[in-house]
Amino acid sequence: MYEFRLGVQDLAETSFGMSPLFELVFSLRPRVFPGKHPEHLPWVRETAAAYARLDTDLLDVLHAPHGWIPDFLTPRPSGIGNEIADDLAVLRETPPGIVRHDITAAYRHVPVPPVLSGDPSALLDRICTAFEAYWDACVEPYWTRMRAVLEADLVHRARRLTFGGAAALFAELDDRITWTPGLVRLAVPSGLAPERAVDVAGRGLVLVPCLFLRGAITMIDEKGPPPLICYPARGRGAIWEHAAPAGPAALAGIVGARRAELLVMLAAPASTTDLARRLGVTPGAISHHLTALHAGGLLNRTRAGRSVLYMRSPLGDSLVR
Repeated sequence: MYEFRLGVQDLAETSFGMSPLFELVFSLRPRVFPGKHPEHLPWVRETAAAYARLDTDLLDVLHAPHGWIPDFLTPRPSGIGNEIADDLAVLRETPPGIVRHDITAAYRHVPVPPVLSGDPSALLDRICTAFEAYWDACVEPYWTRMRAVLEADLVHRARRLTFGGAAALFAELDDRITWTPGLVRLAVPSGLAPERAVDVAGRGLVLVPCLFLRGAITMIDEKGPPPLICYPARGRGAIWEHAAPAGPAALAGIVGARRAELLVMLAAPASTTDLARRLGVTPGAISHHLTALHAGGLLNRTRAGRSVLYMRSPLGDSLVR
């Protein structure tokens, strides 16, 4: 159990982040532990041939048997607009001593695999090279839809915080997380970490959604940057679905079949690109429908990073009901 003690300033400084590198690193979990991540198996199977051509001797052992990873693999995101090249540039600057320390810590209950031994500088270069190839082959072709789900999650969490405060935000962040005034508790599986109280001390808290986590995890540096909680993103279970729900017949009779589909889909925020992918059409074919629905007051829209996200307005909710 981790306990984060938050003051008024910490709540004011609570922010959100998003990291392509987090997704890349944690996306290895369904390959190493497929039984624990059944929702991602369609993607694992779809990319299996491409993955087999990579440096799998290295990639397959970056997660220890109990699920831990060396901390240096996930440097803290600086916001929500990073590209993978930015994150890998930060990773490449990791001091050799940190590389060796974090690998030893991750594997402290089992022997370190030979491929992770040896010169830490050479190992770091091999890891970054393997990550670049893995991103290009298995992640980048799907990144648009992955980012859309992450951005939709961020919009949802920001709305919860705005309209309901910290209690509303933390109440549904993850089953492992509980909130009482001034205190965030994060439960971890028994035996994986000792109980620990963390005085945030004015540094704030960073919250990062991730598609490939089954439960929230944390990264803590007592005297360094703000504590970070990485939690499972909303909608991750449907990320590999291709079919869109049909709109109710009565609604289709009013606004047309395509716009009815869009209104049903937009119970949660989504971008034009993501909607087009799910419907199997071009973004241009979707854009004019979204513009019309927005002009009619049935959709709200907001910018998240480089994307514009649409979501049903209260009027749109009433119409769908």
